[in-house]
Amino acid sequence: MGLIVMAAALTGCGKTQERTEDFHTELFGEHVYIFSPEDDPAQVQAVLDGIYRTQETGQFGQERYALYFLPGTYDESLQVQVGFYTQVAGLGKLPTDTKIPKLQSLARWLGNDPGNHNACCNFWRGVENLEMQSNTVWAVSQATDMRRVQVDGALYLHDDYGWASGGFLADSRITSMVDSGSQQQWLSRNNGYRMWMGENWNMVFLGDEEGGVPTGTWPGKSYTPVNETELIREKPFLFFDEKQGYQVFVPAWKTDAKGTDWESGEQPGEAISLKDFYIAKEGIDSAATLNEALKQGKHLLFTPGIYRLDEELVITRPGTIVLGMGLATLTPTQGNACLRSEGADGLILAGLLMDAGTTESETLLHLGSTTGEDAEPSLLADLYFRVGGTPTDMPAKVQSCAVIDADRVVGDNLWVWRADHGDQVAWNKNTARNGILLNGDHIRMYALMVEHFQEYQTVWNGEDGKCIMYQSEIPYDVPSPESWRSLGGTRDGFASFKVGEEVTSFEGTGIGIYLYNRDAIIPLHCAMEIPDRAGVKVHNLITVMLTGHPGMEHGINDSGMSVLQGGQTARIIDYENGLIK
Repeated sequence: MGLIVMAAALTGCGKTQERTEDFHTELFGEHVYIFSPEDDPAQVQAVLDGIYRTQETGQFGQERYALYFLPGTYDESLQVQVGFYTQVAGLGKLPTDTKIPKLQSLARWLGNDPGNHNACCNFWRGVENLEMQSNTVWAVSQATDMRRVQVDGALYLHDDYGWASGGFLADSRITSMVDSGSQQQWLSRNNGYRMWMGENWNMVFLGDEEGGVPTGTWPGKSYTPVNETELIREKPFLFFDEKQGYQVFVPAWKTDAKGTDWESGEQPGEAISLKDFYIAKEGIDSAATLNEALKQGKHLLFTPGIYRLDEELVITRPGTIVLGMGLATLTPTQGNACLRSEGADGLILAGLLMDAGTTESETLLHLGSTTGEDAEPSLLADLYFRVGGTPTDMPAKVQSCAVIDADRVVGDNLWVWRADHGDQVAWNKNTARNGILLNGDHIRMYALMVEHFQEYQTVWNGEDGKCIMYQSEIPYDVPSPESWRSLGGTRDGFASFKVGEEVTSFEGTGIGIYLYNRDAIIPLHCAMEIPDRAGVKVHNLITVMLTGHPGMEHGINDSGMSVLQGGQTARIIDYENGLIK
């Protein structure tokens, strides 16, 4: 069942027709549901509950869903529960066009004892472009997004103070408070709220409206405010217009942005007809059909599903958009990449999960070099990478999940994960050397989260780079000290974040790096490895020894306090040119 509303609609091709279930399924596939305020609330609730029954616990499941709500006010009885691989979104031009009484993501599926609602594995889900008319629980961790929403009341980023390891909130209005509670870290970007409660380890506020941003000075408080977002383009979204049908709205680039960009009712940007998109469907499309569409100058819209690609998708046209619905997943089958660009600037890649295959790939995403000082920036939004964990006969393998050689790339909420649990997971099974390599110049990363890779998690070689809010865990499963030494075998372990030795300009702000030496006694030398020169700066870094064998000797290079016992933390205020605060 792909549609339950029965109402007149436009196809987007200038022709009105009765929108039936068959029409909808033909357009978007059977895992996209579009609801209307005129639908029977009991029938809508039954569909939502049926999907949630499978998706609540489907951490490594194969189903993908996109649940869309046409503009209007929905029955006060409706409750939307968001599980794994589920995207919930409104189809209005503004978030306030679509009003949902209640939406939540709870953490009660791991067999937790009552009162211990641990959300540390609540991954792969999102909500956007809606107004929620009540207090909202959004207990999530990495690979999740809440964007472009209005919450009429309070937003709780935890489920009854159970642990959570998220997360990301952007371009949203919360009419009351945000309570982060037990969240370990969070990036709040370009939001407005009355007050923020909670701190824990690393809370970063980028371009949020003044007034709600909490006060307090690092390291006494875990808050890092950054006044404005230097450069950002909000993620594109699907919407429905009664005259033009379905379209994709692409917001314009903003500089020095503060607060949301939709509350005035006028959002700069461009509406693109679905006629300009090739709509991909699981089980129908292949790498060949998708590459042919790209050659014809089409954008790609991936409907929910898992796409197994026997060759990489190649983007050569500047300005190409590749947008996923419902956590659409790309997996290579022949040791190829999922996506590669060749000299194309102004790209938008958003809303996709890329899974490593069982034949080792060099990388899953490669953005090739761009040239020219006037190259248009590219956006990577809600992109997630995974190595292992899914049910397979053979373990997943890749050398590095993403390689960014292009200049002027903005990353907005990335999780790059070598699985630490699930199927076929072990040091010699789901192998992956690095998480992400950033070789281009003028790259901006907001909410970059990279975990459990076998050497450096992140390698940053480009000039004039900025990373605001970084979260990382070192691998749990190192088998021996001999198997995990850097710098030609002279240093214990691999730092999480390495800035290249030739880099002269880099700035990292709100950096959290955590260590769990589960399997071997290995004293990691340092969390970050950077050149000691003016122009390479780090602000507000925290290191945490979670548990296991000791420990971590330094925060940056040879500086900073050690963390050797479970629960111990150490903080650095500023570091530049070998000098530490």
